[in-house]
Amino acid sequence: MMTIEQAIDLLRDAIMVTLIIVGPILVIGLVIGLIISLVQAITQIQEQTLTFVPKIFAMAIAVIVVMPWMFQRLIDYTRHLFMMQ
Repeated sequence: MMTIEQAIDLLRDAIMVTLIIVGPILVIGLVIGLIISLVQAITQIQEQTLTFVPKIFAMAIAVIVVMPWMFQRLIDYTRHLFMMQ
């Protein structure tokens, strides 16, 4: 039987793994968005698709590049869950 403390620890670990996995992708989206916003401010081009398309493209490439690392983290966490019992 699982105690409340164990359930809270599992939930905390799950949230931390999630944040660690999506962190690099979100950081890349943030950096690309900041760069494009600076370019838009300098050139005074205010096109909405100019920010959306490069961010989606960069984040998709980041997912492809980081995917093996992401899966390894998920496998490690899953093994940790199965070893607890």
